[in-house]
Amino acid sequence: MAERGHFDRLVAGLSLDERQNLLDRLKGQSSISNDPLYSKEEEFAPSADIESEYKNLPWYYHLWYTVLSFFKAKPPVKIFEDRQVAVLGYKIDEKSPGLYNFQKDLLLPAFQRQIIRLKEAARFFYSALDISVNRDKGSFFAFLGSLEMAEIHRRLNAETDPNYIVEKNPDTPEMDLRQIAFRAMDESLAVITDEYRNLMYFDARTLNCLKELSSFLFDRVIMAFGHNILINGEACSASMVRELLESLNNILHSLLVVPPITLLGSLFVFISQERSDEPGFDINREMRGLLIKAEEYIEVIRDFNKQVPLTWIIRCSTRDMAYSPRHISGGEDWFIVYRDYWKRRIETLFSEFMKDRHYRDLLNTFRYFLKGTSLKILGNTQSESNPDGLPIKGAFALSFLLTFYSVVFMPEINKILRPILIDGEFQRKENRSEFAESYNNLIKLEDDIKKFEQDISPMGDYGKRYTQVRQDMSMLPIKRRKIQLVLEDASKDALKIHEQARDASKSMVNILNGILGRDSRGRYDTLTNLTRLAGKGTAFLSGIEETIQQFQRLMSILDDIDAMESGR
Repeated sequence: MAERGHFDRLVAGLSLDERQNLLDRLKGQSSISNDPLYSKEEEFAPSADIESEYKNLPWYYHLWYTVLSFFKAKPPVKIFEDRQVAVLGYKIDEKSPGLYNFQKDLLLPAFQRQIIRLKEAARFFYSALDISVNRDKGSFFAFLGSLEMAEIHRRLNAETDPNYIVEKNPDTPEMDLRQIAFRAMDESLAVITDEYRNLMYFDARTLNCLKELSSFLFDRVIMAFGHNILINGEACSASMVRELLESLNNILHSLLVVPPITLLGSLFVFISQERSDEPGFDINREMRGLLIKAEEYIEVIRDFNKQVPLTWIIRCSTRDMAYSPRHISGGEDWFIVYRDYWKRRIETLFSEFMKDRHYRDLLNTFRYFLKGTSLKILGNTQSESNPDGLPIKGAFALSFLLTFYSVVFMPEINKILRPILIDGEFQRKENRSEFAESYNNLIKLEDDIKKFEQDISPMGDYGKRYTQVRQDMSMLPIKRRKIQLVLEDASKDALKIHEQARDASKSMVNILNGILGRDSRGRYDTLTNLTRLAGKGTAFLSGIEETIQQFQRLMSILDDIDAMESGR
């Protein structure tokens, strides 16, 4: 999640004013024509079905077709149908020569070229949608909503903020605070006007049309073309790809108008965040470049609709003069997606807020236990002072252990443990072995942590891998997975050090309690020379008692850190 937050920082980091300024600049720079993408001229209007059309002809036409049927050995209505198909076929050839041969029902090379161009244009939007909507639909609609419904966004942002809610309700339990936030969310959503709803629905519907177009199976149409000896060139039977043509026609018919600049601008921001870490990144230049590409590819879609009378071709191929494309559905769920995003956001905000509160409480605990010494934060790890560091789970625990080692273990605890290691006479050999092993694990704790810190530095193994993957040009999901693997490997090493310190501390508590004669199980015995080690005073025995308490406190703090990091 932390790494994902890094990728999404550009989107989240843009204030409402900055978002609006970007949009205004795009509008000022845009030269996209507002002409319809899909022509709905009268000549595209469907006829009635052939049977009905034939019945409505004047009597002399019936006589004429009856005479023709005698010579052609076809029913009159069939001859009339052939005539209608031929008239439309000649219209297609007149409008777009070399596109379709209605006599042989063949799509010609010009059609294949047009499909290839349309595929290239659609591919641009496929990449844009893959980075934005397909990855996180909720975040995208929230960003889009901040532009289309700025007042609603501003209210949601302010009134669901944990800091604002806690300030207004200082003594309210955590779960009740969340409910207050959810009520504020519902109240804000309830005042969305019909105008806002229509804007968002139009954007969502347009977005769905772009998604359908970008994921259309262009290659199946293109690969259906093969060499045809009759025309001495590439051709394809229109009936063989009829269902695909109808699907494409429905999509293009639904994408009637140019996508709003608000929608395009939102897509551009999500695309741009992939490159936001690159040296010299300029979001204004990036957005302008994307706008130029969008203008080019939108013009390709408009030109395809002008040059390729797909509705006519399908009517000729199916011999159905009543055929018309239908509108595709989609976009109706935008409000559900938008609301679910804000619900998740509130949960995340409150989880982070409570985690931060626990973090502050832990720091206060540390301050007493560590004699007022500040934590030695591991280098190259993510922290408040270094948000770009590696977000390694367990790094915070290691920072605590590193400080504990220099402030508590070496100057205080080691003064008690070292004499026992050197001079202590254990009754049981296994107790001595366990004590020696635990002591060695504790005494080398600083070296282990320093080595880990070196491994995650820019020159270390994990640091190099992390930098290399961050610069990888792979698709974003693949890149994220590679980064996750690096962080998981590093976190395992951190956890190993953490668990080793915990196990050693637990063993020390058991052994030292045994030395003081407190092991009721009889596994750990006292030392045969404890009296001699203690001397005439009680300072040494008191030191053992205090060391036990320090180890117990250490394990309790490590448990608290684990609970904080896991959100418990």
